[in-house]
Formats: sequence, C-alpha cells, structure tokens
Amino acid sequence: MDIKHIRGSLPSKEELDQAAELFKACADATRVGILCALLRSELCVCDIAEILGMTSSAISHQLRSLKQLRIVKTRREGRSIYYSLADEHVAQIFQTAFAHIREGDI
Repeated sequence: MDIKHIRGSLPSKEELDQAAELFKACADATRVGILCALLRSELCVCDIAEILGMTSSAISHQLRSLKQLRIVKTRREGRSIYYSLADEHVAQIFQTAFAHIREGDI
C-alpha cells in the first residue's frame, strides 16, 4: 500500500469540509423528510408542511439551511416559491441511502 498515493488522491480539505456539512445537514429527520418529499416532486413550503404535519415556519427554517448548502434550489412562480432537489446527485445520495437501509445492511 502506497500511503503517499492514497494521501494525494484524497479530496481537498475544503471538499472534505463541504461533504461533512452535507452529511451534517442530513442528520436531522425533518430535513430528511423534506428531501424525501422533494425526491417525488417540486413543492412549496405549505405543501411540505402539510405532508410532514408541521408548521410552514418550521419547514421554511429547515429549507433555508438546505438552500444555503446547495442541497435544494428554488423557483418562483408569481408569489409562490417552489423547492426541488438541487441536482441529480442529491437524489442519488438519498436513493442509495434508502436502498442500503431496505437491504438490512445497517
């Protein structure tokens, strides 16, 4: 095993920090619920709140965090703002996580 080769192939410190922030954001059941809902469809805050049985205010707070981390993106239509997953990579992370869980590996 060539330790120098492994060290040289690791992501940068900045990339490691960003990945840690991504996983930290996903360490909350409410945020995971939001992301699971957004896996299925673009939704507004009030729809997400109804789906999860929470207040719009609580959902908005969580969406702000997810947007700052570029996990979700927004689209404005008139006075409404719709949220969706930022890209296919985010969807793949969650699809893989739930496939792993359903296989009973953890």
